[in-house]
This record gives sequence, C-alpha cells and structure tokens, in this order.
Amino acid sequence: MAIITLTTDLGDKDIYQAALKGSILKILPAVTIVDITHTVAAFNIQQAGFILKNSFNYFPPETVHLIGIDTVFNDDTKFLAVKYQNHYFVGADNGIFSLIFDDEPEEIMEINILQDLKFLHFPLADIFVKAACHLAEGKPIEDIGVPVMGVERKTTLQPAVERNQIRGMVIYIDSFQNVITNITKDFFNRVQEGRRFVLYFKRNETITHLSWHYNEVPEGEKLCLFGISDHLEIAINKGNAAGLLGLNLGDSVIIDFQ
Repeated sequence: MAIITLTTDLGDKDIYQAALKGSILKILPAVTIVDITHTVAAFNIQQAGFILKNSFNYFPPETVHLIGIDTVFNDDTKFLAVKYQNHYFVGADNGIFSLIFDDEPEEIMEINILQDLKFLHFPLADIFVKAACHLAEGKPIEDIGVPVMGVERKTTLQPAVERNQIRGMVIYIDSFQNVITNITKDFFNRVQEGRRFVLYFKRNETITHLSWHYNEVPEGEKLCLFGISDHLEIAINKGNAAGLLGLNLGDSVIIDFQ
C-alpha cells in the first residue's frame, strides 16, 4: 500500500493544499494521503523538523514524506529525495533534513525531474509530487536524481549542563498549549542520576515531581512529564500552560538537582 504524508505550511483556507493533493491523485489515484499537518508557521523549518522527527517512525516502512516548507524555486537551494531508516523524504535542502535525522541518511539524491513551466512558482505540486509518487510506486530513488554527499545543516540549541543544573529552552508549543523543551528524557536521566530536582521557569514557577500522565494532578494544576516526543513538557491538566504560565518559544527553563 503506497502512503504519502504531507507536512506543509500551506494552511487550510487557500487552494494550495487542494492543488497539491489533486496533483498526487492524478498520478497515483489509489495512494493513501496522510496529512501530518498543514499549519506549520510560514517557512518555519524548526517547527516542521520537530513534528516530522517525532512522527515519521509511526508510519510503515517505505512511506514517502513530502515536506512543503520553503519550497519556492531558488537558484541556491537543491530539491532532494532522501532515504533514511527505510523511509523516503522529499523536500528542499534548506536545513530541514538535518533537523529530522539523527545520523547520516542511506541515500541522498538531488532531484533532476524537469519543471513544468506552469508550476514554476509552485514546484511542490510538480517536481515534489512527481518524485514522491515515483518513490511511492516502489521505483528506484536513483532514477529521479543524482547523488549528493550531504544535506544543508541547521544547528539547534542544545541544553547546557553543569554538575547540578540543566539549562534548557522552550522549542515547541502544541495545539493543547503544552510547552515542550529541548531537554530529552535520555539527557535528563544521564544528568539526574536519581537525584531530586526543582524545575524553574517564568514567573518563579517551580515543579518538583515528574508525572507519568496529565491526569496525575488535579484539573488546573501544573505538571511536567516526558511526552510522546520524549522531550520534557510543562503542562496544566486540562488547561492552557503556555498562556496561563506566560511561556513562549525561546523562554528559558532551569533544572536544579539536589
């Protein structure tokens, strides 16, 4: 069963999403199209990278992930088809791939499919679709491009650590307004070494206990836990943590170990 996922910043109110899906279905009428999201903030590859990094492994092997973030034609940007952990990714080489992959991909091809001039301003519905459908049909990745050695790199800020402290930051706020930090579960456990901790964040708020699930505290109470992404989250049970706690992207969080 051919599956193509879509992660874009196209939104839901214009014709672009329909044009993209229609272009896929013209080539592969029986394909399964899965919308991961179309509400990434415009050109925000950091946000898209976080979403894809934490979602693609839930799909079956050989799934094709079409990435529509900052895909307008640019002489300085390559369009790539990439194989990584038995999944395929099609997108612009604008740094997005380095935010998704933890290690080197198996194959990287610069797509050399000819552009239809009527799609010159919207290669997503032409070059990207043709490449994604080719891969979804099980055809060789080598047929649609030429090998390149690597992908454009984008660095992400990592948490800083001292013997008794981690300094992290807010990197994502989900649709439930849960606040996700750049502190992973593995990183936290390595530094904690079983010690008690105090999590500090804006307005001198603190949390001193890791929860297993959101309902572990009464409704309206704050908590922290490692969510589905294995990143430390600050949340309010059935509440708006980002708004009520005044937390925004880029805000600092500090964990002191005792």
